[in-house]
Amino acid sequence: MDIWQETFPLRFGGIDRSDRLTLNATFDFFQEAAISHAEQLGVGRNAMASSGQVWVLSRISVLFERRPRYGETITVRSWPRGTEKLFALRDYDILDESGKPAVRGRSGWLILDMVKRRPLRPQQAVEGFPRNDGLDALPGGGAGLNARDGLVPAGERRAAYSDIDYNGHVNNTRYVQWILDVTDPEILEGADKLRLDINYLSEVKYGEVTGLWTVPLSGASDPAFAVSFAAACEGRVKETGQPAFRAELRTGTGQ
Repeated sequence: MDIWQETFPLRFGGIDRSDRLTLNATFDFFQEAAISHAEQLGVGRNAMASSGQVWVLSRISVLFERRPRYGETITVRSWPRGTEKLFALRDYDILDESGKPAVRGRSGWLILDMVKRRPLRPQQAVEGFPRNDGLDALPGGGAGLNARDGLVPAGERRAAYSDIDYNGHVNNTRYVQWILDVTDPEILEGADKLRLDINYLSEVKYGEVTGLWTVPLSGASDPAFAVSFAAACEGRVKETGQPAFRAELRTGTGQ
């Protein structure tokens, strides 16, 4: 199967007060699609664990061109896109009822040695995967994010039981929730278009406290829409000061 896809109505748990799809629900959809496709391609959780390896999401960019509404039938799709150095690339989109992409995404995954927690080259694991040449959901997506000046404290989160996934660390989707929770809800609910770029830099384990730091990005732009709000967010493990993630969020209004 070159492309994994699932079609279902957008349910109550995937919307906010604007009655439209949220970023955090989208990350959940994309995560599940990637996991399901990996299983179908023979490189799922158990197959990787048998050789002492595990998939870890390293970076992802998601662009909303339109926010589907509650009850609307959507199709979530995901497909591999070859490799780039240590990254196995995977793209995503969400099609609306007319078959037009409403959301697009691109991600880079690492294969880690489960004992040494060090990345391995992905070429052997993805040998024989469909390359899906020409099916580029988000050109230029997944670029590295640099440290930003002027970051100020915006809150803290202690990693709790519900944050931890199978790999024993905070799940990638939880960081998205943390970023949204330190953003003005009126900006998020009023946004018609959004983009979130996030790089996952180090693990956060159960009980560790992550400080959240933010700064507005003046003059920010995006080729896909007129930006009305933009901010950078960085999570730092409180005990060590080590960055756990870096992200940039942009929103816009108007269809």
